[in-house]
Amino acid sequence: MNSYDFELAKTRKDIAALEAIWQREPRDLEKGTRLAYRRYHQASLTESEFDFEGVEQTIVAIIRDFGPREDICLLKANLDGRFHRLEQVKQDLRVCPSLARRHAGRAIAADLDFQEGRYEQARVAWEKLIEEDRTWDTLARLAHWTGKMGALEEADRLYQEAEEGLTAKELLSFAWLELQRGALALSWGRLGEAKIHYQRAARSFSGYWQTDKYMAELLAAEGDFEQAIRLLKSVVSRAPKPEFKQALGEILMLAGRKEEARPWSGAAVEAFLTSARGGAVHFYHHLADWYADLGGEPAQAVQWARRDVLLRSNFSTQSALAWALFKNGEVGEGLEWIRLALSSGVKDARIFARASILFDAAGEAAQGDYYAHVASEMNPYGRDLHVHS
Repeated sequence: MNSYDFELAKTRKDIAALEAIWQREPRDLEKGTRLAYRRYHQASLTESEFDFEGVEQTIVAIIRDFGPREDICLLKANLDGRFHRLEQVKQDLRVCPSLARRHAGRAIAADLDFQEGRYEQARVAWEKLIEEDRTWDTLARLAHWTGKMGALEEADRLYQEAEEGLTAKELLSFAWLELQRGALALSWGRLGEAKIHYQRAARSFSGYWQTDKYMAELLAAEGDFEQAIRLLKSVVSRAPKPEFKQALGEILMLAGRKEEARPWSGAAVEAFLTSARGGAVHFYHHLADWYADLGGEPAQAVQWARRDVLLRSNFSTQSALAWALFKNGEVGEGLEWIRLALSSGVKDARIFARASILFDAAGEAAQGDYYAHVASEMNPYGRDLHVHS
């Protein structure tokens, strides 16, 4: 049995045992809390909507019966943050004021700063937390920030230090960190380095579909579309997430297989719309990308991108809105938003490539040439795929 299947089976066995105990002893808060955390671990492994709904139901039941206890509020904040429910995260932290003093609660507050465009505030908060306790997850947060701001070598060093802080049993966390190191290298066009990290992830935690997802993106960057398609189809069969179907459709389009791409893309956008109509917000950026690039309805792209910026205004959502506006013929406002995204200090080849096109369209050829050059220098292999969640 591979590592992933073993971990998933063990987690499900733990959940079954805890469910049996909690049914007999519904006033056992400690067992209920453990059950919620094990269910969250299972959902993180499968990324199944059904499993995440199970986590939420358990959290709601505990808060109903015992009130907003600190560990449950922390778990709820992590769950809400995962689905971009930032106002809910703030509420989760407010109802448990003691979280503001805990390392984990302060790290989540810094995550909010980053998501809402307060980049320096987030960096300072994470650095202070690291001074107090160099936990691997906080080091990874700072590594992500550092990589986005262009310090590639320092970001990789922080990821490596995070790995060194893990125990021998934390192989899933090690694999996740290797995937982040690989994605960082890939974003800078270092395909060989990315492959090494992905292979390490595969060896350390075998059978993990997330590793195959990242490897498919690397294969597409290398131009090996057929192998990327085979691998991503395998991923979709194990984790049928709509964003992976979107990516599969895009790679099929790049491979010239347009008829085969349509049902995958159609299934993805229908799932995004169903989710959004149900009140979820975490697919707004996928809808903005879809309507801007493949759906042929740039006005719809603008609508979804504006919604995303209202939720979390940062360089990612700002550049998506800029692109949607450009596609909708609104170059002037698009230029304002891309300037705002660039003012963050972000170093991202995709954002730079979009900036190049916007500046050219606005008649600022020198700026357009500059950003086209730096985008190509950063990542000459970059392909605008939407593989990541």
